[in-house]
Amino acid sequence: MNRAKRYTGLLLALSLWVITACGEEELDVVELQIGADTYRLEIAATPEERQRGLMFREELGDYEGMIFVFERDRHLSFWMKDTPLPLSIAYVSRDGTIKEIHHMRPLSTRPVESSYAVRYAIELPQGAFARSGARVGNRIDLGPLKKR
Repeated sequence: MNRAKRYTGLLLALSLWVITACGEEELDVVELQIGADTYRLEIAATPEERQRGLMFREELGDYEGMIFVFERDRHLSFWMKDTPLPLSIAYVSRDGTIKEIHHMRPLSTRPVESSYAVRYAIELPQGAFARSGARVGNRIDLGPLKKR
């Protein structure tokens, strides 16, 4: 590949990234009680929002995170490609029961799969579930989310 084509391809990729980053819309937010603490969660409900997730984020507050909402129960799989933050993920059933909690390594492409068909996934800073006393089997009141 000649130098001009290589630079043109690089310039096009960079332009698309800038357009995507600048055109990012703010997500809706919900506050949910998880364990003993209240978290401010961005809602990723569309395929595009779920695909982007927390990618490229450089920081996340101690009581912030993201909830991924799916239309139906299913086995889920998440990875940390392009996500430099250490996160924990909880797979949550439609009635709000935490079915599993996993720790995820920043930038890892290893899939973290749910063992159960679930409706939601919640990503928080790594260790936040434990700090808040949230465990597998606990329920989260999803009422504010279901009223959307």
